Amino acid sequence: MSTLKLLQCFVVLTVALPLYGFADSFNVKTGAWEMTTTTVSTGNLMPPEMLARMSPEQRARMEQAMQAHSGKPTTRVDKDCVTKEDLDQDRLFKSDNDSACTRKIVQKSATRVVLEQTCGAPRASTATVTIETQTPESVTTAVDIAMAGGSGKMHMQGHGRWLGASCAGIKEGN
Repeated sequence: MSTLKLLQCFVVLTVALPLYGFADSFNVKTGAWEMTTTTVSTGNLMPPEMLARMSPEQRARMEQAMQAHSGKPTTRVDKDCVTKEDLDQDRLFKSDNDSACTRKIVQKSATRVVLEQTCGAPRASTATVTIETQTPESVTTAVDIAMAGGSGKMHMQGHGRWLGASCAGIKEGN
């Protein structure tokens, strides 16, 4: 291969590879975010082994409470801090059961991330998570979770807005 051809390949690689990486970065700002999420659940969201450890009275109260909330939307507002590391390591979606979960990126572009999550005990489940950017300061989310054994399902729909670059005052899990 001639020196000119090598130089051309080098130039293409040094220009194209960083652009390829940039195309795959998720187009949101780092810093403080406010997320509003509406959740609708159906069925039994408690693992069968947890229900089995309850007294008959506790189990009846728990099942009655789940039945009363089934199909009724609940909305909550949370604040979270998104860092460059979260974006670089595809940690946009965090759950309470993270240590027992594995994630696989199904689709990733500058404006959309789709991932599948599988969690083991004690809250075994599978989930599909879609996060889309409307602008670098606005996102929408959709999460569908199926509890192991087909006993319960949950759908979450959300939207987030960027509050600012500083995460001061935001604690993990707020």
